[in-house]
Amino acid sequence: MADNNAQSKSTMGTVGQIVGRFIASAIVLAITAFFTPGFSINNIWTLALAAVVLTAMDYLIVKFTGLHASAFGKGFVGFALAAVILYLTQYLVAGYTISWIAAIIGAFIYGVVDYFIPGNQTL
Repeated sequence: MADNNAQSKSTMGTVGQIVGRFIASAIVLAITAFFTPGFSINNIWTLALAAVVLTAMDYLIVKFTGLHASAFGKGFVGFALAAVILYLTQYLVAGYTISWIAAIIGAFIYGVVDYFIPGNQTL
């Protein structure tokens, strides 16, 4: 019985971490879109979907290349990956638009905001 209780707490902890990271990622993305000229997200559902897509793209890149798309802490490669991921997301999410220049500026802003918001979220 103790094993089932420990497993349940572990599952709830994992779900809580995923939900927490998703919310933090969506907040960082919303702040980035607000402060970046040429970057727009139409509504909250677009924001939520974009946060999921960005997280999934980052996960796949890490899984296959080992590189993290993080504007800070990972140097130029992480910064460039963050800009590319921000830009490519517009082809997967309706209502999300961004220009190349905005993606570059957005990667910088995302990195700054991500640095100050607690948690272990990545782009």
